[in-house]
Amino acid sequence: MILVLTNDDGIDAPGIRALEAALPHQQTVMVAPDQPLSGCSHQLNRGGPIAIQQRGEDEYAIAGTPADCTRVAMSYLCPQAQWVLSGINAGGNMGSDIYVSGTVAAVREATLLRVPGIAISQYIKDRRPIDWEISTRLATKVLHQLMQRTQTAGRFWNVNLPCLTPNDPDPQMIDCPLCTQPLPTEHKVDGNLFYYVGKYSDRRRDAGADVDICLSGNISICEIRLW
Repeated sequence: MILVLTNDDGIDAPGIRALEAALPHQQTVMVAPDQPLSGCSHQLNRGGPIAIQQRGEDEYAIAGTPADCTRVAMSYLCPQAQWVLSGINAGGNMGSDIYVSGTVAAVREATLLRVPGIAISQYIKDRRPIDWEISTRLATKVLHQLMQRTQTAGRFWNVNLPCLTPNDPDPQMIDCPLCTQPLPTEHKVDGNLFYYVGKYSDRRRDAGADVDICLSGNISICEIRLW
């Protein structure tokens, strides 16, 4: 099986290496942006050239968005790939985040191209440094489980890993709905400058939905349906 790996943090980000490490026995092709593009949503190149730089065997840096990376991978660099996996994003992508996330957009584009996909993000609590070894271990378990499931056209998986320490017990993997609550809108105004000041960890949450599950210390698994 051949897997395309991408992200929105850029090909040099540690998260995509953690994702690669979670797939030690799989053939992977890394096709990721040549720079960080967090929060770029589903932007696409509108007709100009997209530069492709080969960084190594089966590794390509793309001068485009995560959705562009999926398109370039599936139409040109690796059309035989059976999956597109995006992440591991440095920061959560749950609830309303999925509409602005480039990480999620990469697998949404794969779904539109009729290729199954999984987006994985690592929640950061109180700006704590990410322990990528923990992220890799959790991602390995999640990917093993999800890639064994029957895939339905028009759907993809969005996964969020909790923020853990090495001494914490392994979290549960919980299938759950997407939270419907907005991001915090608390703010301050200084002259003509508007600042958001709300804390991500204090966001409102639907009981039993992905924000609630992940921020409570477990792995949230949402099946996102496009049609």
